[in-house]
Amino acid sequence: MIKKRYALFPVYLGFILVVMYIPILLVIVYSFNGSRLTSVWGGFSLLWYAELFSDRAMFEGLRTSLILGLLASCLSAALGTLGASGMARVRATGAHKTMEYFSILPIMMPEIILGMLFLVFFSLLAIPSGMFTLVIAHTAFCIPYPYLLVRARLAGLDKSYVEAARIMGASDLRAFYDITLPLVLPAVISGMLISFAMSFDDVIVSSFVAGVNTNTLPMIIYSQLKTGVTPKTNAMCSLLFILTIILCIAAAFLARTPRPKNDCKI
Repeated sequence: MIKKRYALFPVYLGFILVVMYIPILLVIVYSFNGSRLTSVWGGFSLLWYAELFSDRAMFEGLRTSLILGLLASCLSAALGTLGASGMARVRATGAHKTMEYFSILPIMMPEIILGMLFLVFFSLLAIPSGMFTLVIAHTAFCIPYPYLLVRARLAGLDKSYVEAARIMGASDLRAFYDITLPLVLPAVISGMLISFAMSFDDVIVSSFVAGVNTNTLPMIIYSQLKTGVTPKTNAMCSLLFILTIILCIAAAFLARTPRPKNDCKI
């Protein structure tokens, strides 16, 4: 009975992969469509790639999204790691749990409400909408992702490593840098990647705080829905998908590369 149950697992996995990747494959195929209509095949053509590389606004939005994602992921990783490290050292109380609930509130809150709150907040402070407000808003709703990952990682670590470092004369900062940070680094990197993906993909919050002169790539693509999406958008999505595949392969290759062992010095 158990063998029959596991025999269906490849079928289930294959079905999930087909459902996930057929839409992506169709997007790539129709990026070479000679017709303007994405639902009608008009023959193989590189017209839309030529149109894409001549579209300055599209690449300006891509540059804005990349810079915004990098800044938001780095800042949220730093703040989330420090917050998780501080909460891990505090004795668990009712106030402690309440603080943790508030720290992950942006994940549970609907994005449209979050965007309105940011808009009202920046308006009260008379901060003009633009790249600065985008970075603050994206950093704020990305902090819970590295926080939760690092917090979970810290919960499973043996505290004797840090205590041994302090006994040997290391300060709290040095013990964190030499002991804690290397051990939680995989969680920090994972949190940064998730934060970058969430920031790069956001449309709703960005529409509230971006202003008139700042547009991200998802906002530009979303605005094209009003006039009709052309295969030029498919071409941009195809290039981003290929770039993602290359980065994943490079990350997997680097993960398998043996690294020299360095002894921790205190």
